[in-house]
Amino acid sequence: MNSLGLVVSHRGSDLLRLGKPRVVALIVFCALIGMLLAMPSKIQWSVLLAACIGIAFVATGAAAANCILERQRDALMVRTHLRPLPQGHLSWQWAAVYALFCTSLGLIMLGLFVNTLTMYLTLATFFAYSVVYTHWLKPLTPQNIVIGGAAGAMPPVLGWAAMTNSVSPEAAVLFLIIYAWTPPHFWALALYRLDDYRRAGLPMLPVTHGRAFTQLAIWLYSWILAATTLLPLALGFSAGVYALAAIWLNTGFLRRAWQLYRQPSDALAKALFRYSIHYLAWLFAALLLDHYWQHLPSFWR
Repeated sequence: MNSLGLVVSHRGSDLLRLGKPRVVALIVFCALIGMLLAMPSKIQWSVLLAACIGIAFVATGAAAANCILERQRDALMVRTHLRPLPQGHLSWQWAAVYALFCTSLGLIMLGLFVNTLTMYLTLATFFAYSVVYTHWLKPLTPQNIVIGGAAGAMPPVLGWAAMTNSVSPEAAVLFLIIYAWTPPHFWALALYRLDDYRRAGLPMLPVTHGRAFTQLAIWLYSWILAATTLLPLALGFSAGVYALAAIWLNTGFLRRAWQLYRQPSDALAKALFRYSIHYLAWLFAALLLDHYWQHLPSFWR
C-alpha cells in the first residue's frame, strides 16, 4: 500500500473510532428492540432498516460531537487519552465536518424514509446528549448522569416512534428502564476511574461525595432499577418469559451492587459495570422473546 493509501486508511480508522462504534451498536440494538416490540405482527422491514441506519448515523455524529467538546478533558484521562483528537490524529475541524455529515445524513434518512416524529425526536436526543449533557451538565453537577441519562434512554422510544409514528406508554416504560439503569451503570465506571475524573476536573459523584456515598447510591438505585423493570408486567405487555429473565438478571445486579457496597474495590466496581452492559442487552432480548412468544401463531410454538 502506498503512502496515500496508508493515510486514507488511518484517517478512516480514526473517524470510525471517533464515532464510538460499540456505543452506537448498543444504541441501535435498543432502538431495534423498540421497533420490534412496537410491531405485534407484520414487520415493515424497509422502514426498520432505514430507521436503524438513520439512528446509527445520528448517534455516530453525536459521539463525534462529544469527542470534540471533550477533547481537552480526554487528554487528561487514561481511559480516553488515546482517542484520535487528544492524540492529534485528527483536527477538531475534520471531526466537526464528520459529525455534521453523519448527523445530517441520518436526519435526512429518518425524515424521508421513516417519519418526521422520529426525525425530530432523534434531533432532540442529539442536542440533549451533545450540548445539554456534554457541554453543560457534565462539568457542572454530580447529578449530571441522573439528569443527562434521559438522552441515553431515548433509543427504544425512537424505535417505537419509527414503527408507529407515536410514543405510547409502553415506549415510556422502555425509556424508564434505561433511565433507571444509567446511574448505577455509570457510577460503577466512575468508581474505578475516579482518578481520571478527578484529574479532568469533572464533578462525578465519587469525586464530590466520595466512594462510600457512591456505593450506597448504586445499591439504592439498583433497587429502583429492579422495580422499574417490573413495569412491563404491570402494564401487561410482557409475561412469564420476561418475568423469569427480569428476576434472574435483577438478582445478579443486586448481588453485585451489595458486594460492592459491603466490600468496595475497583475489581468489584469493574465487574458490576461490565455486568450492567450484559444485563441491559439480555433484559431487552427477554422482552423481545416474550413479545413474540405471545404473538406468534400457535404452530410456531
